[in-house]
Amino acid sequence: MVKRFPGNPILSTKDIAPSQPGWVVECVLNPGVFRFAGKVWLLLRVAERPVQEEGIISFPLFREDGTIEVRSFPQEEVDLSDPRMIGFAGKTYLSTISHLRLVCSDNGTQFYEPSDFPTRLTGLGKLETFGIEDCRVSCIDDQYYLTYTQVSESGVGVGLMHTRDWQTIQREGMIMPPHNKDCALFEEKIGRKYYCLHRPSGLGLGGNFIWLASSPDILHWGDHHCILKTRADWWDSARVGAGAAPIKTAKGWLVIYHGANEQHRYCLGAVLLDLHHPTTVLARSHHPIMEPDMKYEQQGFFGNVVFTNGHLLDGDTITMYYGASDEVICGATLSVEAILRDLKR
Repeated sequence: MVKRFPGNPILSTKDIAPSQPGWVVECVLNPGVFRFAGKVWLLLRVAERPVQEEGIISFPLFREDGTIEVRSFPQEEVDLSDPRMIGFAGKTYLSTISHLRLVCSDNGTQFYEPSDFPTRLTGLGKLETFGIEDCRVSCIDDQYYLTYTQVSESGVGVGLMHTRDWQTIQREGMIMPPHNKDCALFEEKIGRKYYCLHRPSGLGLGGNFIWLASSPDILHWGDHHCILKTRADWWDSARVGAGAAPIKTAKGWLVIYHGANEQHRYCLGAVLLDLHHPTTVLARSHHPIMEPDMKYEQQGFFGNVVFTNGHLLDGDTITMYYGASDEVICGATLSVEAILRDLKR
């Protein structure tokens, strides 16, 4: 069902320059995807940190004004059991800090940073001191809406930006409070309302489930419904989250989503929602439509991961860009009809 690009990975850490002298890019991953000015564009998540000194663990933070602070702790006093996290004195930090980086391509496979556009979006304000991550881009009425993850010591929430020209980008702040992420906007109204998928996380009761919400203006969200839960002992038993904007088909809204199990193995599946009542789930993948089968998907900064939050649609063909092993970016194509047939079975 999935045809990977023969040149995968198409972007890796060596292709992206660090934002600070003396830093190293650890991960390039999970891009938002869109078309603009006749090109294919990716809004990458770039995770970086200072070069590490022996016996010392150092990591960066954004101050509220967007400048950088670097903190350092003795290695023997730090919990590094998860490479994404740093535990110290009862607090949790991120081992890297992420910002968003804009690149473009004339052919969809070879990307470069444009010289005539601002290419970096960094954390700003007290809700983004640990960085900004995993942006999804939806085009609604000729405007591009960016839903992304805001990270700080106060928690993880969903931020919103928007632009028409990619020269001026307006920040709207947090639209979904912690703990919430994986927010994907539908690219047209259903009835008189805008809709989105999002993923609040329950502590104790509840879990990492996909919810649906509606809004009159894309800023204020309500009428929340839990529509997709994890399945015990399945490939999506621990958490599920939406990918990019749902795809409108004659049979319903087709959503590609990620699911992970207790071993943190991330696969991709699909779910079909009713066109007029998207709270109704019509069908759901029994088996994954994509699994981390390739070496570059199994080995890396955080292995056994395929994760997407961006694609392009051309007729029946979905061109999907995805992060692999939390380290590199790859591409693949899928057929809408093939996924629908699989859901029907």
